[in-house]
Amino acid sequence: MIEVYREITPLTQYDCFTVFTRKKKTFDFPLHNHAEFELNLILGGKGVKRIVGDHTEVIEDAELVLVGNNLPHGWFTHQYSWEEGMPEVHEITLQFHRDLFDDKLLRRNQLFFIRSLLEKAVRGISFSKDTIERIVPRLMTLNQKSGFDSILELMSILHDLSISRNMRVLSNSTFTDENINFNSRRIEKVFAYMRDNYDKEISLEGVAKLAGMTEVSFSRFIKKRTGKTFIESLNEIRLGHTSRSLIDTTNTISEIAYKCGFNNLSYFNRIFKNKNGCTPKEFRENYAGTRTFV
Repeated sequence: MIEVYREITPLTQYDCFTVFTRKKKTFDFPLHNHAEFELNLILGGKGVKRIVGDHTEVIEDAELVLVGNNLPHGWFTHQYSWEEGMPEVHEITLQFHRDLFDDKLLRRNQLFFIRSLLEKAVRGISFSKDTIERIVPRLMTLNQKSGFDSILELMSILHDLSISRNMRVLSNSTFTDENINFNSRRIEKVFAYMRDNYDKEISLEGVAKLAGMTEVSFSRFIKKRTGKTFIESLNEIRLGHTSRSLIDTTNTISEIAYKCGFNNLSYFNRIFKNKNGCTPKEFRENYAGTRTFV
C-alpha cells in the first residue's frame, strides 16, 4: 500500500478562508490531501508534473486548479529545472472549508453554478488559459482585502470560475467514489449495475436489456446522455478501480487488471495510458517514493 500524506492546513475553524503566496525554486512537498478545498495558481512552472486523483499531466507556464476535499494531489519537479537568472515559480494557494457554503444555501437558484463547481471539484478542475488571465489579478490582490469584503471577493471569484468556459474535470469518478446524476433512471440503473459488477463480464446486450431497449437504441441513448459509448463508460469505471488498487494494494499490475474486469493485459495497458497519460507502472511510481511539491 502507498500512504498519501495527510496535510494539516493553517486554516482554523474560525477562518472562512486563507490565502498565501510563495516564490520557489525547489519542490519538496509530498503527494497529499486535506479536508479543505484548495484553489491553486502556479505561474512559471512549465514542465512541472501535476497529480490530482488518478490524473497525471505536465503543466504549462500558467495553471489554475480547484481541488476538492480529501482528493490526493501534488505538483512535482519532473521536467522543471530552475537555473540562475530565471524567475522563481510564483504560487498562490487559497484554501476554504467545505462547509463555508451550507448545503441549504447552495440549493438556492442563485448559487446553482457555485454548487455545480464544488461538486465537480471533488474530482479536481483545471481552468483554461483565458480564465486564468482574468482571475490572476484578483487572486494577487485578494490578500489586500479583509473582513466582509474579502468574503464577497472570494464568492465572486468562485462564481466567475463556475461559469467559465472550457474547464476540465480531471480525476475519474470511480476513483473518487462519486455518483453522477444523469437525470435518467435508465442510465443510472445501468451505471449502478456496472459499478456493482465491474469485475465481471458485462455485455452491451445485457445492459441494453436492463434498460429495456434494443442494443442499437441503447448505444445511441448512452452516447447522447453521457457523451461516451457503453465501452468507454464501462472502461472508465474499471480504470477508476484499477487506479485505486494500484495505490491501495501491493498486487501486481496483471492481478489488478484481471480483478477489475480486464481480461487482456495489453488492452488494459493501452487504455490506461490513453486515459492517464502514463503506464500503470509509472502511475504507481508517481504515488510512491519521494516527490517534490511546487
